[in-house]
Amino acid sequence: MAFAQRARVLREPVPIDRRAADNLRFIRDTMERASSFTAVPGWGGVAIGLTALAAGLLSAGRAANQQFFIWLAEAAVAISVAFVSVRVKSNRLKLSLQSRAARRALLSFMPPLMAGVVLSYAIYQAHMLAVLPGMWLLLYGAAVVTGGAFSVRIVPVMGLCFMFAGAAALLSPPMWGNGFLMFGFGALHIAFGIVIARRHGG
Repeated sequence: MAFAQRARVLREPVPIDRRAADNLRFIRDTMERASSFTAVPGWGGVAIGLTALAAGLLSAGRAANQQFFIWLAEAAVAISVAFVSVRVKSNRLKLSLQSRAARRALLSFMPPLMAGVVLSYAIYQAHMLAVLPGMWLLLYGAAVVTGGAFSVRIVPVMGLCFMFAGAAALLSPPMWGNGFLMFGFGALHIAFGIVIARRHGG
């Protein structure tokens, strides 16, 4: 009896709409993985967030000029951590950093950062350091949004959060700047880094 029921189930045709939906879902997921840069490092982001919190604590109560150089040092540390963590994750997941998606993500990520470097120098020369925290957060967020357009969906969302934090910093009293930097480069990196690590392979 059980054999007859099993044979009847096997003979029953699978509705074509269900098969088509499964095929379309598989094709869509495959194309999304192929066209997205998925080596965004979640745990690397957490590490960057922790170093940013340390930089913020070190900067607290210091003169604006000292804070500027502390956060510049933190930027160098963050770039190093990001470079190493991207390579580690891409090697572990066997993802090529020479892929079209990776190149497009990098090329989209860099222009806002380059603009930030030039503007930082000009603002430092003009002795307008109070503007820097908001500008850094705003332009970094723009870089994450543009680069994240070729990555997993949560990355552009993270960029928008940085942009909102930057806008808030620019509209707030200058003495709040260090706190905004700790919130943005520290807390946001940690929070989104944990989510990316759990959902996208570390």
